[in-house]
Amino acid sequence: MRKILKYLKSQPIQILLLAVPLAPLAEWLDWGQNWVFIISAIGVIPLAGLIGQATEHLAEHTGPKIGGLINATLGNAAELIITLFAIKKGLLELVKASITGSIIGNLLFVLGLSILVGGLKNGVQRFDRRHTVNNTILLTIAIVGLIIPSLFSHTTVSGIDQRVEILSLSVAGVMIVLYVLGIIFTLKSKAISPLEFEPLTEEAQLIKWSVAKSIIVLALTTAGIVVLSELLVGSVEAVVAQSGISEFFLGIILVPIIGNVAEHLVAITVAYKNKMDLTMEIAISSSLQIALFVAPVLVFISLLMGNPLTLVFNPFELSALGAAVLISYFVSADGETNWLEGAALFVVYIILGLAFFIFPS
Repeated sequence: MRKILKYLKSQPIQILLLAVPLAPLAEWLDWGQNWVFIISAIGVIPLAGLIGQATEHLAEHTGPKIGGLINATLGNAAELIITLFAIKKGLLELVKASITGSIIGNLLFVLGLSILVGGLKNGVQRFDRRHTVNNTILLTIAIVGLIIPSLFSHTTVSGIDQRVEILSLSVAGVMIVLYVLGIIFTLKSKAISPLEFEPLTEEAQLIKWSVAKSIIVLALTTAGIVVLSELLVGSVEAVVAQSGISEFFLGIILVPIIGNVAEHLVAITVAYKNKMDLTMEIAISSSLQIALFVAPVLVFISLLMGNPLTLVFNPFELSALGAAVLISYFVSADGETNWLEGAALFVVYIILGLAFFIFPS
């Protein structure tokens, strides 16, 4: 019992694990789809955190290069599983909104709060300007890849024709190639890259999990997220109908936050500890992974599942993506941050959130 209490004290977010068995119970006892959605969403949060911890501990046994590969592959596992169930159910707009939401959430919400908290605690914070700007430029290229199919889709006469689907698949394939090249560069280069693993928590360095324990935790938490994701996605339509919240808003704001809360807390914590290089890595690298890996993989998987997903986004999403990347570049260009810049990033996210809520696509 003491060990459990000590663990909960060091990881208070894990108390939300109580929601994991409650979600299936809420479905079975017919508590209503709103409660099923809320409890499932709460349950996903600590499970996503455990996936991150298990990945981190597993990477400790493999070294920084292979650890970076593991971290990059499993970093967005929770959100990927949720979107796969959404594709299966035909909620393609929710999937595309979650892709957009993950990127702008990392660049505006997470980075903004991190800079704000870190700036209030430490004043002006400095980081490796050249490395961060290079990552931002690579992210800009990735965003261009997401935008191109949307622009050319407007040349079609009626809706999305086969050419747009072919273009989406082609762009997705090219972006995966770029992602693989990034991994190869990481494994061969001595320089730190977006895919290179660094320990995120001091607790992980104090008590290392064994490889077997890490794999078991990964397997169990992934299974838990699969169950909760099915319940969560299955209740979306009822929640939209009963609450008046749009499917677009759920996808662009709530789903990314639900799947990445644990990672967001890490970014804010390390900024508070004046480790801005690591905060910039977490925020920008997560966005890179979404754009270069998660989104393209979803395009190919959706084709196999019989619900083809195209990389065609609405004007709201394209504007938000462009604004987020542009602002994050300006913030990182001088190699230093202050709390006012963090507040500005966070305010932009709030403004976009209000727009998405009041004017759903």
